[in-house]
Amino acid sequence: MNRHGKILLQGLILVSTLLLSIILFHIQVKDNSYVLKAERNIVQRMVEYPRRGFIYDREDQILVYNVPAFDVKVVPQEVKSLDTLHFSQVFNLSLADFRESWKRVCSYSMIQSSTFISDISHEEFSHIQDEMISFPGFYVEEKIIRGYTYPFLANTLGYVNEVSPSQLAKDSLRIYELGDPIGVSGLEEAYDLILRGEKGTKFRRVDVRGKDLGPFKQGVYDRASKPGEDIQITIDTELQRYAEFLMEGKRGSVLAIEPETGEILAIVSAPSYDPNQLSGKNYGKYYDLISSDSLTPLFHRPLMAMYRPGSIFKVAQALVALELGLIDPETVFPCDQNLIGCHWHGLQEDLRGAITNSCNSYFYRVMERYIYQDENPDLHQSAPKGLEKWHKAMKRLAFGKKTGIDIPSEQKGYIPNVSYYDRIYGQNRWNYETIYSLAIGEGENLVVPLQMVNFAAMIANRGYYYTPHLLRKTSRGSKREIQKHSIHIDPRNVEIVVQAMREVILSGTGRYRANLPDIEVCGKTGTVQNREGEFSHSVFISFAPMESPQIALSVYVEYAGEGARAAAAISGLLIEKYLKKEEAKLYYEAYVRNFIPE
Repeated sequence: MNRHGKILLQGLILVSTLLLSIILFHIQVKDNSYVLKAERNIVQRMVEYPRRGFIYDREDQILVYNVPAFDVKVVPQEVKSLDTLHFSQVFNLSLADFRESWKRVCSYSMIQSSTFISDISHEEFSHIQDEMISFPGFYVEEKIIRGYTYPFLANTLGYVNEVSPSQLAKDSLRIYELGDPIGVSGLEEAYDLILRGEKGTKFRRVDVRGKDLGPFKQGVYDRASKPGEDIQITIDTELQRYAEFLMEGKRGSVLAIEPETGEILAIVSAPSYDPNQLSGKNYGKYYDLISSDSLTPLFHRPLMAMYRPGSIFKVAQALVALELGLIDPETVFPCDQNLIGCHWHGLQEDLRGAITNSCNSYFYRVMERYIYQDENPDLHQSAPKGLEKWHKAMKRLAFGKKTGIDIPSEQKGYIPNVSYYDRIYGQNRWNYETIYSLAIGEGENLVVPLQMVNFAAMIANRGYYYTPHLLRKTSRGSKREIQKHSIHIDPRNVEIVVQAMREVILSGTGRYRANLPDIEVCGKTGTVQNREGEFSHSVFISFAPMESPQIALSVYVEYAGEGARAAAAISGLLIEKYLKKEEAKLYYEAYVRNFIPE
């Protein structure tokens, strides 16, 4: 061999040796997949899911707890000679379900583990654990699922499910991994980071048949999980239970709040569902059924439903008109049936009488004074200036914006402004005659029930409110900072409205079903036009006692007619139940239970 040939051969050997060294270095140091494959038969990495925090009511009764369960996981590349028929029989799967799950896990990853079967109960696991030896590549991982003490409060509590790919994509902090539980709605979502705790990791030695041989290297690589925090919420379970009982067979909402704290005492969305139906294995069985229900039980009406406020809005009109000096308590307007439709109650009213008897004509004239404040003879130029002042005044009362409650999905309602009407009719092409229905809480006004109970609380407090909330404290003593909000209205003007709302109960539209012996109830009825049909919604706001109020309420019963009927009766029953406990007489309970909305 000549000299050039020797040099070439030596170069090839050198290059080959270098390449081999690089490959061996990559296999042995950089890429541990071969090591993992070799050790998979003797070492298994197992995730230890933490105890998720419990949820308690205001009296420390457990509302939400944990139930042990198991997932069957698989590394597809490690599955060898699988008897699919035997596997399906052991796990009670159809062959179609097996194929669908196999396709899903393979599309995710061939070398990483993923969940093949979810939420096997402890009892089911006891029957299949000895069979796991027959299925190399499959292993069992313990987890927890949620259990619920009562079959109510579902939308407020929320539910827990496996984190979805879309949720992972939004997780910029990389808190979650595929297969992790995550709160999906309600309190479970709002306080997920508090409730979830921190995962742990265990490495176990197993033989080729899957038998547990104990911890790997005495557990030096193990990391213990940290349990989540428990939370106590503001719900009064007995009041909640009774409110749910009264709303059975109806559509609508009930909200009760403690005015002096902003704590939510009860929150009912009707119809609803049993929260246990969306827990663990039940999720797949029930979610499609619940979500396709025409009565929309997943729709959280107290926070999401937007209605016209109806006559309860007259109280808001009165407050800001008094504050702006547009009227005083002795201002009188005739009840003109030709001006706007109204029920018969007398020839004329002052402010207290107008609230007591819910006079539409009176508040037509009040709103007219809002709109034409600058006395410009060109009504098309005057109206926008007045409406803008009115819009700001309604915002001051927290309408048209979110309250800031500590669960998701709250809607803010809508209070129309100048730009809204300019878009519809054109600039300087509308005046009060175009928008007068706003005066009685109709037209384009939209509120959510949460805003109305908050409004009742601010009147009860004589001019301020606290942010409505459900969290009281965590097990580590943390509390949500609650803000006090002033509506900047003279308490003397608020007191005028309070006296009128008391008269509503004594001699006005609420006297029949919301008047309680020995309890000074203040309230206002509303009959809300329904944009989707001919039947109106029954609405009532209230608080009691008149002095030092302990509870404020808003009640909406869809398609139930006048506010003095179902809504007023439900409100009276709940006030009596809350304040008198076992001594409550509950005279109108049978009326409410037998009441059938149109």
